[in-house]
Amino acid sequence: MVDIKLIEDLTTAFGPSGFEDQLVEILKNYLQDFQLEVDPMSNLYASFKDQAKKEFTIQLDAHTDEVGFMVQSINDNGTMNFVGLGGWLPTNIPAHLVAIKKKNGDLVEGITGSTPPHFMAKEDRDKALTIESMFIDVGARSRQELIEDFGIEVGAPISPLVDFNFNEEKGLLRGKAFDNRLGCACIVETMKRLKDSTDLNLNVVGAFASQEEVGMRGAKITSQRIKPDLAIVFEGSPADDLYFPKNLAQGALGQGVQIRHLDQSYIGNVDFINLAKTIACDQGIKYQSAVRRAGSTNAGAIHLSEKGVPVLVLGIPSRYVHSHYNFALVEDFEATVNLAVKVIEALDQAAIKKILKK
Repeated sequence: MVDIKLIEDLTTAFGPSGFEDQLVEILKNYLQDFQLEVDPMSNLYASFKDQAKKEFTIQLDAHTDEVGFMVQSINDNGTMNFVGLGGWLPTNIPAHLVAIKKKNGDLVEGITGSTPPHFMAKEDRDKALTIESMFIDVGARSRQELIEDFGIEVGAPISPLVDFNFNEEKGLLRGKAFDNRLGCACIVETMKRLKDSTDLNLNVVGAFASQEEVGMRGAKITSQRIKPDLAIVFEGSPADDLYFPKNLAQGALGQGVQIRHLDQSYIGNVDFINLAKTIACDQGIKYQSAVRRAGSTNAGAIHLSEKGVPVLVLGIPSRYVHSHYNFALVEDFEATVNLAVKVIEALDQAAIKKILKK
């Protein structure tokens, strides 16, 4: 049974790139039965306690950061200019609630604003919206009030402010940061289901990586430290079922886990993918194959580490990623965890060596 509270706690947490500390604390609470370590980049590592070391190691990856913003400067009228942390479409930003972290760690609610049509010349209304033309307003009336009373300074991190909802009847999740808090929840669920397995042929290390949205930075460190032989990357992948016909969509809600063959950061390992597909068919796990023209995951960093690491990328289709609000289905999340567990259990010496070409 999927832990909905885990998903709620992770998705509502504050954690734009470079400010993932709250996520680390939440995950540590859910992973108390595991051996944990945190590095200076706020990457979190989880491994089984008291298990005999095996010859090969598999890294389970998901990134903890979400797309967000940072205060770039403060205006005399008390509003803030800001920059993006991660990839944003400017049209997705205005007229939404955000949370700004004060210097004492508390959060302040703000609104992303832009010039209303009442104060725009007619010729300016059709011009492209830019981040530079927007601002964030917390209701302050001066620069001094914003700094002294609200406690906000240049460099303050900002994230979308969205509540969480679960429609139990439909199995529908709605919230923010499904890219990639759903992936983080997948690692937790996968490791808990494997914890009591006595015949695993690999060391399993969960790696919750920081700063993926700004260049896969955390995963460059986690893969150096773990030195995995294989890896599974979990992602909240962009759902495409609203934009393509049924037979062309490769990230549709309700069609199961997405197995990614290609994106801008990596080409999938054929043997690893074939193993996953065979297991999915044998176990009746719904899956969909994806060849992406754009986008990337931490697989881009991990597969180029050490001597080269075969990576399997498993995605939970999520609508409207890199915006404030997301939809996903519990059944796709469950399919992703089930496939990961079955793949890891099936990785015996012969399967591992085939993938590694040993």
